[in-house]
Amino acid sequence: MARLYPVLEAAQCRLCHSDNGVAAARRLHFPRPGATPEEIAAFGLSLAALVDRAGPEQSLLFQKPTNRVQHTGGERIARGSDSERLLLEWVRKLAAVSEEEQRAAAARKVALARRLTARPALLRRLTHSQYNNTVRDLLGDRTEPASAFPPEDFVHGFRNQIEAQAVSPLQAEAYSVAAAKLARGAFLGGDPNGLIPCRPQSFGDASCRIRFIRDFGRRAFRRPLTAEEVATYERLFQSEAGRTRDFLKGAEIVVEAMLQPPNFLFIADYGPASPWHGYANAARLAYLLWDTMPDEALLDEAGRGGLRTAAQIEEAARRMLDDPRARQAAGEFLSQWMRFDRVRTAVRDRRLYRQFTPELAAAMIEETRRLFDHLVFSDGDFMEFFTARYSFLNSDVARLYGLPAPAEEFARLDFPPDSPRAGILGHALFHTLTSKPEETSPTERGLFVRAHFLCQDVPPPPGVNANLPPVTDERPM
Repeated sequence: MARLYPVLEAAQCRLCHSDNGVAAARRLHFPRPGATPEEIAAFGLSLAALVDRAGPEQSLLFQKPTNRVQHTGGERIARGSDSERLLLEWVRKLAAVSEEEQRAAAARKVALARRLTARPALLRRLTHSQYNNTVRDLLGDRTEPASAFPPEDFVHGFRNQIEAQAVSPLQAEAYSVAAAKLARGAFLGGDPNGLIPCRPQSFGDASCRIRFIRDFGRRAFRRPLTAEEVATYERLFQSEAGRTRDFLKGAEIVVEAMLQPPNFLFIADYGPASPWHGYANAARLAYLLWDTMPDEALLDEAGRGGLRTAAQIEEAARRMLDDPRARQAAGEFLSQWMRFDRVRTAVRDRRLYRQFTPELAAAMIEETRRLFDHLVFSDGDFMEFFTARYSFLNSDVARLYGLPAPAEEFARLDFPPDSPRAGILGHALFHTLTSKPEETSPTERGLFVRAHFLCQDVPPPPGVNANLPPVTDERPM
C-alpha cells in the first residue's frame, strides 16, 4: 500500500472520497491528510470490501478509477499506465486476504479512528452574538458591543468554527475597550441591575466584597472561582475601593477585569473527572440552545452535581427549549446557515428588478424565518423545509410570487396546485442569495445546495489551473 497510496493521492481520489466529499456516502473513505503509515496500512486493507475475490479484475476498486465502469470522477488512473499496474497488483493481493484478516483490519481501523478522535477538547471563543447576549444577561447591557468588533469570518458556512477563532491584537484591544465601557455602564447611577448581592456597610466591607466577587465570578466564568482567583480579585477590589473610597468603584474594576480573561471569553470543556464537568455541560447547553450564558437554574443544577448523565442533560435541554431564548438561538443559526447577511446587502439592477428594495429583502428573510420557526417549534417535519407547498407571505412577497395578498401580513398561504414553488428552494430569499445583480446563476445555486444542504466540499475542477499569471507592465490585466 505504501507504493499505491501516493498514486491514489495524485489521482485526487481523496477530494470526493472523504467525510465531506461528494462521495461521502460510499464505502471508500480516505484517512486524514498526513496519515501515519499505520493508518495508511489499515486503510489499504479496508479496501478489500470493494474487491471481487472470484474475479479481481472485475472489482469496483479497479474498474471505477480506470473508468471501465462509469465513474463520476472520470478516468483518474490511465489505462495501461504504471499506476494502473500498481492498482491491479494491490487488488489481486486483497483478493487473497482471508475474511479473518479483513475483520482484523476493520477492527484496527476503528481503533485508530477512536484513538484519533479522543483528543483534548479545544477552547471555543464566544462568537459576537454570544458575547452580546452574555453581557446582556450578565450585566443587563443591551448596547451590543460586539457589533463594533472586527468582523467574523464564515468558515464551513458558519461563524463559530474554531479554525477562525484566533484572537488578533485588534480583537484583544476591542475586548479591553468593551470591558471598560461595560463595567462603567453597569454601575451608572448606583447598582441598577442588582450585581451587588448584599448591602455594603462601607467601602471596605470585606464580607460583602467577597460575596460579590464569588457571586459575579461564578456567573461570569460559568463556574465557581478558586480560592486563588478570589484572592486576586479581592486585592484588585481593595486597591481601587481604597483609592476612591467607593465600594462600587471596587466592584467596577473587578467587573472590567473579569470580562477580559479566557475564563470569560472562551467556553471551556472540563472533562468528566473534573469537579467542574457539570458546569462545562451547563455552558455548552446554554450556548448551543440559547446562544448565551447559563441561567441560575443551570448553574445551581451543576453545583448540586447534576448535568453529568444523559438523562439529566435531556431534562435540562427540554426545559431550555421552552424558553424564548431557544427561538433566538435557532434564529441565529438560521441567519448564518441561510446567509441572511448576503440578502440584506444584495444589490440588483433596478432596470431589470424594479420591485427589489431593502424592504422586500427584509420580507424575504422573514418568510424563511417564519417557515423555519413553524417547523422547529410546532413539532413539524423538518423535511418540509424543502418540500412545503405553503409559506408565510406578506403583501410584497405575495405580489412577487403572483399570488393574492394574504388576509394578514405573513399569514400562512397555501400555494396553488400549479405553482412551481416548494420549500426553501422556492423562496425568493434562496433565489436572491444564489444569483447575480443582473442574472441568475445555476452554478452558484448548485454550489450552495452542495455545500449548505448536503455538507459537501466541492473540489476544484480537475485539470484546471485557476491561478492568474502575475501582473506586469506589459500585461497589466
